[in-house]
Amino acid sequence: MDNSETDGFATVRSSLPTLPLPSNSERPTLTTTRLLIRPLQPTDLEAIYVLRTRPEVMKWTSAGCIDKDIEKTREVLNRFLPPNDTATLNYAICLKSTGELIGQGGCHLYRAKHGWPEVGYMLREEFWGQGLATEFLGAWLQFWGRLPRTEREIRVQKAMVTDEGRVPEQLIAIIEPSNGASQKVLLRSGFEPFREFTEADDKLVAFRFFPSK
Repeated sequence: MDNSETDGFATVRSSLPTLPLPSNSERPTLTTTRLLIRPLQPTDLEAIYVLRTRPEVMKWTSAGCIDKDIEKTREVLNRFLPPNDTATLNYAICLKSTGELIGQGGCHLYRAKHGWPEVGYMLREEFWGQGLATEFLGAWLQFWGRLPRTEREIRVQKAMVTDEGRVPEQLIAIIEPSNGASQKVLLRSGFEPFREFTEADDKLVAFRFFPSK
């Protein structure tokens, strides 16, 4: 018997973006009405540190607290720089008018522990409530949807699929139920909530997006 069928996981077939993903040097800069969405670079360290030392921002992340020092931020940023960039697809979110980095977002886990790629984003709190997160996510999802695909077998948590065999590709976002603002962003961007669960005593909601629809 396949062990995946007895440990809470199932083996399914699906079409997913081909690995390796485009490197930072190969990725296009995305633009919207108000945003410049560009590949992350080492010189973004100080701006990312500012972002990750905002308590109101970090309380909604899996870390749950601010970075203790800039070396912790460097460790996080390095996950999205060469040679790790071809397994993630995270971007710097900048104001188009000034080029100022105000956030970051994208696929930070290509194969998250639940099995599917996972997307997330974060913006400095002074830019909340202006529709910028929705603007970013819409542009990023279009780029994600244009990536070359490969069909292959993957192991996913059974709770993350409703069928067996070949299943539609999914992109997952996981947030806290109390994060109403992010729920609205995800719903406006075409995601749907489908699972509530508890992890490390935290209540969470999983949203999913079907790139092929």
